[in-house]
Amino acid sequence: MNEAITAITTETDSATAGERLGAEFRAGFNGGAPDAIIVFASAQHRFDALLEALARASGCTTITGSSSAGEFSTASQGEGYVSALAIRSDEMRFAIGLGTGVKADPLGAARQAAASFRGIEGAPEPYRSALVMTDALAGHADAIVEELTVATRGNYKFFGGGAGDDGLFRKTYVFDGTRATTDAVVAMEILSRRPLGIGVSHGWIPASEAFRVTEAAGTRLTGLNGLPALDAIEAHAQATGQAFDRASPLPFFLHNIIGIRSDGHYRLRVPLNVNADGSIDCAADVPNGSIVHIMKTSEESAVLAAAQATRAALEALGGLRPRAALVFDCVATRLRLGRGFGNELKACADLLQPATFVGCNTYGQIARAEGQFGGFHNCTAVVCVMPE
Repeated sequence: MNEAITAITTETDSATAGERLGAEFRAGFNGGAPDAIIVFASAQHRFDALLEALARASGCTTITGSSSAGEFSTASQGEGYVSALAIRSDEMRFAIGLGTGVKADPLGAARQAAASFRGIEGAPEPYRSALVMTDALAGHADAIVEELTVATRGNYKFFGGGAGDDGLFRKTYVFDGTRATTDAVVAMEILSRRPLGIGVSHGWIPASEAFRVTEAAGTRLTGLNGLPALDAIEAHAQATGQAFDRASPLPFFLHNIIGIRSDGHYRLRVPLNVNADGSIDCAADVPNGSIVHIMKTSEESAVLAAAQATRAALEALGGLRPRAALVFDCVATRLRLGRGFGNELKACADLLQPATFVGCNTYGQIARAEGQFGGFHNCTAVVCVMPE
């Protein structure tokens, strides 16, 4: 049996926020301590004070999560909040692994994180998953997911995202117990007797011709079809009647992102800014030689995508009733939709009821499960559902 409590607080004092969440979890479990806690917190908080108070008040030190760029639950959404999920279970086991030095050695950091997993060599529980949160500003998120897949022999499902910092893009943290660490990746292994459901969808479609990436280095996109990438962007803006300002390109980029063609799907990358040499910095790596399109979407498509991801996660439970869920979506989606982002969350809530959820806006999303396009994404809804 799985028990879960979802909670969110607007308390601005970090220690008080941790104490209140911990007390709520204790009360909800009739005085018992959670087996694991997943927490997302605005960059406005002091993470050490928050996590220490949460551990003390809840009686649980198996805590993971990250800093975030917008926090939400079934009942509330906003910025500057803390959202959290507490779990008690007699059929799930949890272990947390931390990998450091992502910027210098992403593969080594992924192996460090996986070293704490207990199910790689075999476990009595048939279902193996992991929540993965990484410092996306350190880069290499795709490589981390690939290496985690190798380290776990392809037997684990992954879900999660890149830590945020309220849209400042300066410094992000992942949580391991009462520690908050930057330039790191954290992975919480979940071994379970019954499956977790994972769904992923984005709702974007191609709006331009296909381009081949002829020059790129990591997150910097320089050439498309042998010409400067900026030429393609400006030509698309002109052809579609949209304003594009090199000095302030983000309003255009939020509605015109890059889609990498991959096995019949599109993995999304958000352009962030234009450099003096005409190259474009993106929120995640764009591989050399890949085929890309400039993509478009609408508020209605984003809502439908969230609903599709939720349905896919529920279907993956194989008929089991949902108990609670985690929901992730991109900070770029929230910025683009504004108040309309609430409609996306309502679509999730309506499908999950009476189960509840918590989640956050991330700098990229992680999803790897059977029958789904896997790896690291931008502007994509990811939903993970835990059964009763």
